[in-house]
Amino acid sequence: MTTRSFQTVVIGGGPGGYVAGIKLGQLGVDAALIEKAKMGGVCLNWGCIPSKALIHVAHTVRHFEEAEAFGVSAQGVKLDPDKARAWKDEIVGKLTGGVRKLVKDNGCKILEGRARFLSNRSLELTTSAGETEKIDFEKCIVATGARPIEIPGMEIDGELIWGADHALNLPTIPERLLIVGGGIIGLELGTVYAKLGTSVTIVEMLDGILTGIDRDLVRLVERRLKQFGGRALTQSKVAGIDRVEGELRVTVDAKGKEEIIECDRMLVAAGFSPNTAGIDLDAAGVKTGEKGEIEIDDALRTNVEGIYAVGDVTGPPYLAHRAFKMGEVAAEHAAGMNVSFDVRAMPSAIFTDPEIATTGLSEEEARKGNHEIKTGKFMLAANGRALGTGEPLGFVKTIVDAKTGILLGAGIVGHSASELIGELTLAIEMGASAEDIGLTVHPHPTISEAVQESALASLGKATHAINKRERPARGEKSAPKAGG
Repeated sequence: MTTRSFQTVVIGGGPGGYVAGIKLGQLGVDAALIEKAKMGGVCLNWGCIPSKALIHVAHTVRHFEEAEAFGVSAQGVKLDPDKARAWKDEIVGKLTGGVRKLVKDNGCKILEGRARFLSNRSLELTTSAGETEKIDFEKCIVATGARPIEIPGMEIDGELIWGADHALNLPTIPERLLIVGGGIIGLELGTVYAKLGTSVTIVEMLDGILTGIDRDLVRLVERRLKQFGGRALTQSKVAGIDRVEGELRVTVDAKGKEEIIECDRMLVAAGFSPNTAGIDLDAAGVKTGEKGEIEIDDALRTNVEGIYAVGDVTGPPYLAHRAFKMGEVAAEHAAGMNVSFDVRAMPSAIFTDPEIATTGLSEEEARKGNHEIKTGKFMLAANGRALGTGEPLGFVKTIVDAKTGILLGAGIVGHSASELIGELTLAIEMGASAEDIGLTVHPHPTISEAVQESALASLGKATHAINKRERPARGEKSAPKAGG
């Protein structure tokens, strides 16, 4: 077995890994990145990017179908799945190729194959041809991501039972689709197929879909799903599956009552778990938590000196932009810089219809944290740009500390929510107050004005909405009405 040595080795070429590789190269570190499959990981190949491409396709189809409301007749709109798939694949190809070039051009070597630890300072690399090589390192960054959770009895075959990667390839547009899991993947892909004419049923074990997200925001997504002919069964689980003449008969325990649901395809979208299997962390002495996540400190170091972990392998939230930042911080620390992963607000975007985006504390989290809060809400139905583009559904909600006026968190549901949340994340990072946002001039006419108005509404100073009256404290009398 031949041996090569590097200062730092990165395991995994997903968002956290490839950013770490790029940054190491920029810092002049002798580094290598090991990837067993395609560069870009889940995000680029069958997650963030291809799903958003298909979401755009489905939104375009639906937008044309609804265009008569503002005088545009677009009869006979139809989807060519082959062309849509080719367009999506072309985008993925450009981005994965671009990532590979960025890593190499910045001076980080790319090694193709599977890696497993031999010790806390060495790895074994096995290529697809079965050849092995020993890789010695001074430092290592583990960025192996996460893998879909498998449910016994719902084994994915790519035919009748899909994983997210199969659903994103548009193998067919089924008449009836049952989705197991009411989380982000289930709702995003469920929305895509519902817009393309599929009858979608979502089965979720918990009390509601998109658990952990402010119910105010989720309610509009639930309502819109119903408009598309979909439905969500909560407090429900799949009790049995029968294959009958090329389709599925699924027995669902829906709040204690049995329901038989016939469908053409089933999509299993039950979430992710950290991908630590197969890399022999025990050989390096690296500790993991109860769910297999690698335990880290604020500098992204594991319990073993010189070994770091970033991204989904460290546990939720499973967000590509979180992994980007972690990869950057771990690379800088490994290169000797005094840095840490210090994030006040981690934004999140869900590309349903309408979109949901959040940052900082939710209203519930703020109250549980013993904050005395004020909230401001501005409806997009009162925003000229939203009305003029036919996207008036939704609102911007801001959560503000009542004593200091400092912005604690925000939630947006509506068109362009994912694009608007960055401003509010920056505001939290900068320690901005609601007044700071309210005093900032926003361009008109734009949907971003709703951010400004929401912040002003939390202060009772909104211009384009009726401000809420302060309720008198218990035991106090309300002020007398004018004239009396």
